[in-house]
Amino acid sequence: MKNKKILVAFFSHTGENFFPGGLRYIEKGNTHIAAEIIAELTCADLFEIKSAAGYSEVYKECVMQAKAEFDSDARPTLAEDIDISAYDVIFLGYPNWCGTMPMPVWTFLENHDFGDKIICPFCTNEGSGLANSIAHIDRLVPTADRKDGLAIKGSQVMESREILKDWIDGIGSF
Repeated sequence: MKNKKILVAFFSHTGENFFPGGLRYIEKGNTHIAAEIIAELTCADLFEIKSAAGYSEVYKECVMQAKAEFDSDARPTLAEDIDISAYDVIFLGYPNWCGTMPMPVWTFLENHDFGDKIICPFCTNEGSGLANSIAHIDRLVPTADRKDGLAIKGSQVMESREILKDWIDGIGSF
């Protein structure tokens, strides 16, 4: 990835999150933690994709919001955006919501030209993996050079540095 300008763009959720054994409140989202590790390993810039309206910290309410957005094919307004034109490689992070990416990530992808970009998707989850997100990325940004994605268990994200490093090393010869 030498001589490449890299961005880690991610969506993450704080508040109640599902972990094996039940719900637990987290101050920093699992995807946010993974994004910080990737940014450190690649000397990348970080950008957090946020919905202007936000999401409930209460797990069940957040799930209902996410499902309603997915069912209506919503494109939530983003709290802020970033010019990605100077970046060559974009690591795209998100939790698995409704078997895919949260709808603000869809907004982000549709708001930008990824024609000359390399996209490296990573997803936090508790067992559903990348699900349909890769097919959705391919549909939303068909001209991007998408690399193989990585699914990380959110409950294990604090121990995922080596997994992330190995994944980056495996896709890093652009």
